[in-house]
This record gives sequence, C-alpha cells and structure tokens, in this order.
Amino acid sequence: MGKSLKKFLKIFVPIAFGLFLVWYSYNSTTPEERKQILHYISNASPFWVGVSVAIGILSHISRAIRWKYLLEPMGYRPKTINTIFIVLISYFANLGIPRSGEILRATALTTYEKVPFEKGFGTIVTERVIDLLMLLIIILVTLVLQTDFILGFLEQKGVNLIGAIGILVVGIVGLFLGSYIIRKSKSPLALKLKAFLGGLQDGVLSVFKMKNKWAFILHTLFIWTAYFAMFWVIKYTVEETVPLSMGQLLVAFVAGAFAMSTTNGGIGLYPIAVSAALGIYGISSVSGDAFGWIMWIAQTMMVVLFGTISFIVLPLLNRNR
Repeated sequence: MGKSLKKFLKIFVPIAFGLFLVWYSYNSTTPEERKQILHYISNASPFWVGVSVAIGILSHISRAIRWKYLLEPMGYRPKTINTIFIVLISYFANLGIPRSGEILRATALTTYEKVPFEKGFGTIVTERVIDLLMLLIIILVTLVLQTDFILGFLEQKGVNLIGAIGILVVGIVGLFLGSYIIRKSKSPLALKLKAFLGGLQDGVLSVFKMKNKWAFILHTLFIWTAYFAMFWVIKYTVEETVPLSMGQLLVAFVAGAFAMSTTNGGIGLYPIAVSAALGIYGISSVSGDAFGWIMWIAQTMMVVLFGTISFIVLPLLNRNR
C-alpha cells in the first residue's frame, strides 16, 4: 500500500465512520424521538451551555500555560497569548484531520516563537502521556465509585462474576508475562513497544524534574477537573439527567473521552457513546442522545469559533516578528 493511499485512508476513514454513525443515529430513532431530541437541543438553557463553553475555554488557556512549563527548561519562553492561540488552532485542526493539530501546533511554535520543531513536538508528546495517565486515573476512580452498581449490572445481565474475575486475573497475569517477553524480545514490534513504553515513562518522570513541577501538576488537575465540569453542567439542560450523581456522570464522561479519540472530534460516536453510558442508569435514549448532542455541539462550536479567530489573529499579532 502506497504512502499516499495510507495518508488518504487515515484522513478519510475516521470522517466516513463519523458520518456513518450520524446517519445510523438518525435512522435508529423514530420521527417522534427525533422531534423530542431537537426540542431538547433547541431549548437547551443558554446559561448552562454558556457555562460549559466558558469552562472549556479556561481549560484551553490552562493547557497553553502548562505547555510553557515544558518549554522553559529548554530555554524557551513563548508569549502566553501565542501559546493560547496555537492550542486553539490545534484543536480546530483536529476536527478535520485526526492528530494534525499536534503537528500544526509544533509548526506554529517554530514559526512564531523560533522553537525547533522536534523540541516543540517532544513537549506535545509529553503532554499526551500525562493526559493518558490522567484518563487512566479517572477510569480507576470511576470503577471504585461505581463498583457496586457495575457488579449488580453485570449480574443482572447474566454475567458470571467469578468467571469475570477469573478473566481479569488471567488478563493481569498475561499483561505481566507479555511485558516480560517484550523486554527480552528483539523483534521489530517489541522494540517499537519498548520505545513507546520508555517514552511514556520518560514523559511522566520529566514532570518531576522541571522547575515549576507543582504549577504543572496543578494545571493538569485543573484541566481535567474543567473537562468534567463542562460535562457536568450540561446535565441541567435535560430534565431527566439532572438527578445524576458524579459517579454516574463519570461513566458517561469516560465513554465520551474514548469516543473523542476514535473519530474526528467525536463526530457521530460521541452522542452515541454518552447516551449508551447514561442508558445504564435508566436514562431514556431520547434524553441521553439530547445530552450527548448538546455537549458535542456546544464544544465543537466553541472550537470552530475560537479556532477560526485564533487562525486569523495569530499571524496579525506576530506580523512584525
């Protein structure tokens, strides 16, 4: 398979998959259900949607400031306003082409702050490692908070709990055995995995070596708290989701996080994943779909609006540099 075809498929397949899911979501509802969903969306409280968008903007600003802490040990001190605009542009780019935002982000940093591409890109990789770690922590917290419900739900569905625990134990043993084999193996795949895992480890440890490590950690906590907070407040736009607890919403939040990484900006899949997670707690598909679409539309419009503004303003702001 040629490189150009691979590149085309990497761009086309996620977009096509997302559009297919939009079509599937539309056709899996009745005209009456679609009418109800549209009613929820069109009548969503502007106040709570606005609060969600405002929190989202603050998370991006915090991410831009946190990025500076990774660049400072290398001797680079970019303008905060530039890093904010670059971060917003990168999110906008990711809506069109998956992961293109990371490359564009490093390129823009080179253009406007004279930071070598490989160094800028390296800090972005470190960011992603930290974000992955935070997502894993959130998943763990979610499992702890919802243990009783998850076990009850599995039992209700006829899942043998002893068998499930046995599979989990086998999986953990297999994970340790697999890691041992990878460490000893010299195959190209094993070497790639070792390099990847080594990069994860280096990325995490690098945080504790930086001068502003506590500020970096606080910004990281703020970013992920903000991510959940902007999800949390959307529950007030749909009557049926108002009583949901933090633990219940965390399950839907995790489902949405995985959906965002699968298709471009979560198009199509995000509302389906969130609705399915909320359905576990008895939320109707109409309310679940409405919740997912309101959240996705609000955040996508924010990214498009502020990403476009940043794309225009950033070159103008640096025209004399």
